[in-house]
Amino acid sequence: MKADAAAQQLLLDLQRLDTRTAQLEHRNRTLAQKQELADLNQRIQRLHDEHVAARVIAGDLERDQSRADADVDQVRERAVKDQVLLDSGSIGDPKQLQNLQHELVSLARRQAELEDIELEIMERVEGAQAAVRQLAAQHEEALVARESLSAEVDALVAEIDAESQVVLVDRKELAARLPNDLLALYEKVRADHNGVGAAHLHRGQCEGCRLQLPPNELERLRSIDPDEVVRCEECRRILVRTSESGLQ
Repeated sequence: MKADAAAQQLLLDLQRLDTRTAQLEHRNRTLAQKQELADLNQRIQRLHDEHVAARVIAGDLERDQSRADADVDQVRERAVKDQVLLDSGSIGDPKQLQNLQHELVSLARRQAELEDIELEIMERVEGAQAAVRQLAAQHEEALVARESLSAEVDALVAEIDAESQVVLVDRKELAARLPNDLLALYEKVRADHNGVGAAHLHRGQCEGCRLQLPPNELERLRSIDPDEVVRCEECRRILVRTSESGLQ
């Protein structure tokens, strides 16, 4: 294939634009802020789940406390009634009186046991409620951080997109100046070689594979028509010759 040497040199400008596009795409994919946002979203979901679970636990404990309070009140009320009955002097039967006194002792012991249980549950309720408040605060703090980080990501992506659009316009204009067959070859080679279709021959070195061409190959290139499209023997990319190629 033959193409005007000046058109071949335009391939280097086209390659620079394509390389820049690839760099922008890579930057967009690998923005550290995007990973931070993804991690933050996971943390927000985890905090939400933990907050819901903590509220369920706190609710269960609050119901346990209500039952414990009711049990204590019931025993206390029974003890008050028995004490009133005992203090009234209306019981003349010694055996009945003794039974009533024993019941008051049992009720006092039972009340003490229930109050210990009540106190333990109360402490657990306070701990659970504190956990609910802490998780709620952490969740709210994470939501605020996400809003800020999302805005930062959006700004960075918009900046990348804006530059990508400029590069795309420049590429279309440049591609329109190239012969169709040369452009088609470049696109095919680029697709097969990790996005690099053309490489500069600079001081005898292919800048595509970074290998120095052997002397016999350089000698062959000196004798070839400048309009002849040549390929690197090693990486098979289009080898663009310029005044800096070291062929003079």
